Amino acid sequence: MTALSVAMILAESARRTPDKLALVQGELRLTYAGLWRDARRYGAALAGHGLGPGDRIALVAPNVADFVRAYYGILALGAVVVPVPTLLNTEEAAYIVGHSGAQAVLYEAGYAEVSIAAAATAGVPAWGVEDFTADAEPLRTYATREAEDAAVIFYTSGTTGRPKGAILTQLNLVMNATANAFDANPFQRDDIVMGCLPLFHTFGQSVSMNSTFRVGATLLLQPRFDAAKAIELMHEERATLFFGVPTMLVQLLDASATARALPKLRDCISGGDSLPVAVLERFEKTFGTTIFEGYGLSETSPTATVNQPWFGTKAGTVGHPIWGVEVEIANETLEDRIELLPDGQLGEIVIRGHNVFAGYLDNPEATSQTIVDGWFRSGDIGQKDAEGFITIVDRKKDLIIRGGFNIYPREVEEVLMRHPGVSQVAVIGIPDEQRGEEVCAVVIPTAPGAIDPSELGEWAQERLGKHKYPRRIEVVEALPMGPSHKILKRELRAKFAPSVGR
Repeated sequence: MTALSVAMILAESARRTPDKLALVQGELRLTYAGLWRDARRYGAALAGHGLGPGDRIALVAPNVADFVRAYYGILALGAVVVPVPTLLNTEEAAYIVGHSGAQAVLYEAGYAEVSIAAAATAGVPAWGVEDFTADAEPLRTYATREAEDAAVIFYTSGTTGRPKGAILTQLNLVMNATANAFDANPFQRDDIVMGCLPLFHTFGQSVSMNSTFRVGATLLLQPRFDAAKAIELMHEERATLFFGVPTMLVQLLDASATARALPKLRDCISGGDSLPVAVLERFEKTFGTTIFEGYGLSETSPTATVNQPWFGTKAGTVGHPIWGVEVEIANETLEDRIELLPDGQLGEIVIRGHNVFAGYLDNPEATSQTIVDGWFRSGDIGQKDAEGFITIVDRKKDLIIRGGFNIYPREVEEVLMRHPGVSQVAVIGIPDEQRGEEVCAVVIPTAPGAIDPSELGEWAQERLGKHKYPRRIEVVEALPMGPSHKILKRELRAKFAPSVGR
């Protein structure tokens, strides 16, 4: 038996640097010793309600200290965390609580209505995190868990049908935090990390929170992302690291124009979606920092690859695999086996290593389709160059086939993002009677009236192949975002596809 627990991440930093500042949220400042004591109180309170090792507990909270306390408290008890995104409605939350087999729901006050209703639907109790631990004597230490025991069940975004519960083990999460903190882009103990990525999401949880605590640095929390306030907070608290998704970087760039002062960030890491090179270049110039773009999925804990100092950086790529992980390109047309392709060829990105999840909860069929010959099939199309850099071309399901030609939306988006009037863009395929699909660009202008669709279409035509430039351009004020701030292209297709040909 190999004892291992994600709770060790916080416990060990509390043992090594008990008086070091671990977490800042508004006026609240918690040391490692204080945070670990609070977490053990949560574990003790849960035990007092009859819960124990292996039980699943749903957690509904934004980026507040109580999320962190409850998360590590659940793990210290030996139970399993089921994070519930805070943007879900009652039906969606109830599905996760019910499907996961959660035996209780912990919620932050602002999400009481949805959480209590979801718990009632599943027939389990729900408790507010704020006063949950009032009389609890902290657990002495964390429960013994084995390396392959479940630690967290993440529900995927459900781009096709109901979301699936990805089971991540203690080993998955401890190794991902360790590789991120010490190897890929090493943190420093005196780093101050801006934590505005949602902690209920795998990127925020593993890279922002767990990796920060693994090295013993300080985490700044912003309950809800606000670009202008994030710049102010990072400047005031002297943040050194920022992790975010591309939409956050775009909003920070927009807010920087009116900011009184900008933070002095040593490094930034972008993930969760493709980062247009034009945004990367503008951000690095504006903030005087380096962006290391990376790639991962809920099923890979999440980090699989990232640009790293070891190998240098290459804009437009997601770098190299992290330590202990292999990433290759496979023939995407073969469903039952993995056939690796030579460098330079396009194919499906496949991953194997300590980061690959244990499977989908109660869904052996989906698990067997996803893990083939020991490799995790990502569903993403990419290529590896002669230097080992991985480039994500697009999601397999987002591929546009126009008149028999394959068009990858990211290539079109990269070009459109260089137009001075474009702030954000999402390119989708919409049905077309003649060509099967047509290219549609949905854009947010930098200012009202900054984009004339016909002018932008001509501009794009000069810079893209005849089959690639968008024949249809829609100007919008906002793009639909998921809980992790990723653009929901399925909603754009649903909105704009029905009007085609009418």
